[in-house]
Amino acid sequence: MTEYSREEMMTVVAARMLWDGCVCFVGIGLPSAACNLARLTHAPELVLIYESGTIGTRPTVLPLSIGDGELAETAACVVPLPDVFSDYLQAGRVDVGFLGAAQIDRFGNLNSTVIGPYAKPRTRLPGAGGATEIAAHARQVFIVMKASPRSFVAALDFQTSGGHFEGRATSGARGSGPAVVVTDVGILKPQPDGELALVAGYPDITTAEARAAIGWKLAVAPQLETIAAPTMNELAVLRALEARTAAAHREPVRLPI
Repeated sequence: MTEYSREEMMTVVAARMLWDGCVCFVGIGLPSAACNLARLTHAPELVLIYESGTIGTRPTVLPLSIGDGELAETAACVVPLPDVFSDYLQAGRVDVGFLGAAQIDRFGNLNSTVIGPYAKPRTRLPGAGGATEIAAHARQVFIVMKASPRSFVAALDFQTSGGHFEGRATSGARGSGPAVVVTDVGILKPQPDGELALVAGYPDITTAEARAAIGWKLAVAPQLETIAAPTMNELAVLRALEARTAAAHREPVRLPI
């Protein structure tokens, strides 16, 4: 049996959920790795949009940030940042928005603003970026986060992005909200009342372990699906992508002078 890390499992699972031709608004980090793994395997026509304005990006290595030149160099086109939101996201042209956060609650609401009281926080986080708009207007939202009681909390310190909150249907939000939460202990999906429940687990994770990693009393589906382990091909493509990325980022930046 091929060995793999929990992060590799998360990346592969998230990649499998994307389909050929899907228009995906993608962030940096694990979501970017998942999207590009999908593009390099089963979804070659996946359309990637990054917040910096790059449309149809096909990077050969994973970007360090949304401002990485790799994204612009490999994009079908580059548009002004306001146009990304008004002409693509708010116009309903984005099938999937990938999000992460510091905290998530049982209804998929996200906090990426502060830890502790807003007026005097213990930690001030990077902030929303485009997450608030993505959560509202992407047709569906995929959330990718490592599970821990500190991150999966009963009550957010601050609500940055809306999930399945009361009144969403009449809020003007175009999208349907979080469709799935991919974690390192299993997959959560919203139930009819919007609350997240464990619907699928990994081969080496027990239900008790999954519940212990969540900061509220986690509901579990009656028929829990077991997610197949990553294939040798999925791991080979992912690891080759990460190796290319590491090699590229070791190279010094040479400015054209």
